[in-house]
Amino acid sequence: MAVDQMKTIPAFGYEIVRDSLLSSILGKHEEDVLYWAGKQIARKFPLFSMTEAASFFHEAGWGILSLEKETKDEAYYFLTNEQDLLNIENRCFRLEAGFLAEQMQKNIGFLTECYDEKNVKQNTVKFHVKWDLKEQM
Repeated sequence: MAVDQMKTIPAFGYEIVRDSLLSSILGKHEEDVLYWAGKQIARKFPLFSMTEAASFFHEAGWGILSLEKETKDEAYYFLTNEQDLLNIENRCFRLEAGFLAEQMQKNIGFLTECYDEKNVKQNTVKFHVKWDLKEQM
């Protein structure tokens, strides 16, 4: 196989694990565990800067991430993709939120959290990443 070729997982296989298996195993703890898992993934795959986040999301098959706005203590990202691939109605996006929070925290050095908000009609997920300039890590 050529170096530039990537192995891919069929979307159906990914959906089985992400949307059915994980939610049934984790139950009411799904959101908390996935947030922690996203932070763990960020620690294992650190980014040199947040500009790399879009590439990581694409390569991970998480969707198309774009930065909409950034201020001194918060940033807003949007996640989009084809409707059947993003699966907004049935998917929890705390994994991605935890990943963004940890990457931002590592890059800026302040305690950071991320909240996600699904918009089913527009097929987007908005991530609000907020850091505390008084809590240096």
